[in-house]
Amino acid sequence: MAKTEKPAATHDMPEFKLPDPDVVSRTMADVAERSQRLVADWLKRQAEGRSADSSADAMSIGRAFMEMTARLMADPAQLLKAQIGFWQDTMTLWQNTTRRMMGYDTPEVVDAPPGDRRFKDEAWKENEVFDFIKQSYLLSARYIQDTVNHVEGLDAKTAQKVDFYTRQFIDAMSPSNFVMTNPEVLRKTVESGGENLLKGLNNLLGDLERGKGQLRIKMTDTDAFSVGGNIGVSPGKVVFQNDLMQLIQYDPVTEKVLKRPLLIGPPWINKFYILDLRPRNSFVRWAVSQGHTVFVISWVNPDEKLAEKNFDDYMQEGYLAALDAIEAATGERDVNAIGYCLGGTLLASTLAYMAEKGDDRIKTATFFVTMMAFAEAGELGVFIDEEQLSALEEKMNKRGYLEGSEMATTFNMLRANDLIWSFVVNNYLMGNDPFPFDLLYWNADSTRMPAKMHSFYLRNMYQANLLKEPGGIELAGVKIDLGKIKTPAYFLSTREDHIAPWKSTYRGTQLLGGKKRFVLAASGHIAGVVNPPEGGKYNHWINEDLPPDPEVWFSGATELAGSWWPDWHRWILAHGKAQVAARKPGDGKLPVLEDAPGSYVKVRLT
Repeated sequence: MAKTEKPAATHDMPEFKLPDPDVVSRTMADVAERSQRLVADWLKRQAEGRSADSSADAMSIGRAFMEMTARLMADPAQLLKAQIGFWQDTMTLWQNTTRRMMGYDTPEVVDAPPGDRRFKDEAWKENEVFDFIKQSYLLSARYIQDTVNHVEGLDAKTAQKVDFYTRQFIDAMSPSNFVMTNPEVLRKTVESGGENLLKGLNNLLGDLERGKGQLRIKMTDTDAFSVGGNIGVSPGKVVFQNDLMQLIQYDPVTEKVLKRPLLIGPPWINKFYILDLRPRNSFVRWAVSQGHTVFVISWVNPDEKLAEKNFDDYMQEGYLAALDAIEAATGERDVNAIGYCLGGTLLASTLAYMAEKGDDRIKTATFFVTMMAFAEAGELGVFIDEEQLSALEEKMNKRGYLEGSEMATTFNMLRANDLIWSFVVNNYLMGNDPFPFDLLYWNADSTRMPAKMHSFYLRNMYQANLLKEPGGIELAGVKIDLGKIKTPAYFLSTREDHIAPWKSTYRGTQLLGGKKRFVLAASGHIAGVVNPPEGGKYNHWINEDLPPDPEVWFSGATELAGSWWPDWHRWILAHGKAQVAARKPGDGKLPVLEDAPGSYVKVRLT
């Protein structure tokens, strides 16, 4: 091993700046007052029995880890083997670090995965101490994960739960999440005289106050955006509404439009304007520019008054009501329809219901990242078992709905480093204000779920996986069968989807009758869908064959550069190119109620 000179420091340690005593005094007085108020509120909720009760969740997790530990102790040889490997790696790290301090080049024992932004600061590599801290953490993380993932005898559900919550613990314990072991935080603390920590404490208290005692991390500057102001701005009108939705018809920009209107049904877990964030990445704007008369369902943000609304109410007051309204607005009976995520699951269910009723108004169906078979539902399945569902139902039935922030927390846990811990570091340790980002504004714009509907959805689809079974689900008195759907279907899935895994969404191609096309886009649940041709950011794969095995489909697929949007539009045209004069909102039998994006979407939870 060649000895090399240690690199010269690129900059001197900044001079420590003492904080202003008056600022510290005022800040700590404010902190004390706000902390006392938060503690008092928490104690009051405890006394009233209204605290966020996570005992059932904790019990479910605890049982999984107790079973894992019992299985692990039953095979001490396997545990000893893992420990020996860990200690060997640790000793190698000690030796390498010692040699490096003496001026020798040494290889990494373990390195962070590509794209791991927790360790992007150069000090994690250049400084021997922080490099040792980083590698020690990564070795420990690998040891823990390897140990729990190789325990034999666990059922699949328990193994998935243990793996998920083990990774949650490992992510939480990253040295990047603590002041004294994060070089970037230490550097700023020295440079600012600790003002970053005072500002971070203020940010933390603000988030606790917004969450009324529950930590609700602020991910973006919420004052930088307004729905209908600088996001969700495609021009159009609300032409119909009922208890569950408003129907928006967008203004045309072409002289001629396709004869068949386009109906988009987004998920009601989130708000529709993800498809109309900014003009440059708006699917709505692009579809209008291609000659579609676009109608979008904007779901209500429900409260306790809608507690009894069920899944079939969303079908009847959603898609079916929208079809009637579109015919009144345009005179056209036939439509092309899109369903996004849960909106796609509802679209498939509606099509099966319509097949039983002999209703063929939907001539093509497009499914964005939509699950119809839930056996491989990904990590969301961690939260679906009898104990957790019963506890959730008890909580929902008291309020009449599932609180939007609880759903948001669940989704954020699926990508904890990106959607939780990065903000802990930025907001609380660095003391920075969140950066204004439209996508994160949308992500934080939570919606509630009616209690009866959400219970039906979780139990019948996620838990029992009944949608794929002929007659397994009954809607509005009709037993439905996805196999009876003969409508031409376009499936769009995304390769890195952590909410609707693409191999699970692919199963829908085997359930529906009729002609189908499956396209796989790069990236994830949002970015892979919202990928305008002008950006050309992510590629996609196509394969005309639809074998039962998704891996076989992928091995025979052709990778194409750029957005899938033009492919979808060509597919739509192949099923009907007839055109008519452009239609404007209010031209038909439905009067204009208000400007887009409407009032339902603007109901924001505090």
